[in-house]
Amino acid sequence: MSQTDAAHLYVEVIRNLRKGSINLHSPLEEIVIRPCGNDLAYIDNRRDAKEKYGFDFWRNFSVDLLKAHNIQRSLLYSQSQRFPDFLFKTKTREGTYTNGSLMELKDAKGSNIASFNSTIPTKTKTLEEVDVINGKKLVSRIAKMFDGNLALDDQYYKFERRCYYLIRTHKESEKPKLSIVDGSFFETVPKEHLFYQMFLNVLRMHMEKRKVKISPEIMKRIEEALSLINDQTIIAGSQTIAKASVKPRLRIMAEVDPHGNPHSEFYPEITPGSFNLILQVSPETKETEKQLSALLHEIYIFSIHHKRNGEHRVFQFKSERDLHQFLHRN
Repeated sequence: MSQTDAAHLYVEVIRNLRKGSINLHSPLEEIVIRPCGNDLAYIDNRRDAKEKYGFDFWRNFSVDLLKAHNIQRSLLYSQSQRFPDFLFKTKTREGTYTNGSLMELKDAKGSNIASFNSTIPTKTKTLEEVDVINGKKLVSRIAKMFDGNLALDDQYYKFERRCYYLIRTHKESEKPKLSIVDGSFFETVPKEHLFYQMFLNVLRMHMEKRKVKISPEIMKRIEEALSLINDQTIIAGSQTIAKASVKPRLRIMAEVDPHGNPHSEFYPEITPGSFNLILQVSPETKETEKQLSALLHEIYIFSIHHKRNGEHRVFQFKSERDLHQFLHRN
């Protein structure tokens, strides 16, 4: 796992903010594609990438090569509406996979983060999980083309990739808040525990509704049995039911608790009109801080304390140019 993708995007976005090629009100897709399009192995909305932002995702691939990988013409410049919105190219260091991070975009008019409609936000995910969540292998198939020989090993699909979320709130205000957020800010309970607790809560609510009471011993055995339901790849997969003409599939969605929203009132340090990188404190974060401090002298660096997940380091940039452009536009 690596913070390199997030740190690199943060630096390049700030450089583009300085130049004025983007601002805090720009479409989130543009904020990623303009500075880092060449670093991506998957773009979900390839249509807008080309038509709106002038970035041809397939520019380095011949027609014959696309056909060889079974990439249909209809897929080339379309919006697939799969998870994630972006996938960074994979690299290796001393024989170990690095980079290859996932990035999901969340845009909201108010202070709440837009709901997660396809998956639970987590610190990491594998490409195997992504395929199951989507119900198809489109994302991994396209990423494999861009990662070339690095995708030949089975571990390519199994290694844990960092998940980052580009979040904007108050997007129509003079000073929106924009942050690249480490998935650890949302995953305060291991996802395996979260899943079975969700089913346990559903059971308890049904028991309460029907006024059913069972002994603590039996309830403990039920909880032990439900604790086996902890694999998102299985939960999100289509289920074959005897004699059924349909295959039911659970689509997992999530809303963010205010304590898990870095743009909420619980974190006043994340100020309006700021662009932030928010990372959980770790030895790697200390190295990232050294690198960013050397590259970006104008950023503020401080800590915020997540009620449920401890200290996170914040790298904050504020752009006066963005406010000027917003006022001029309106």
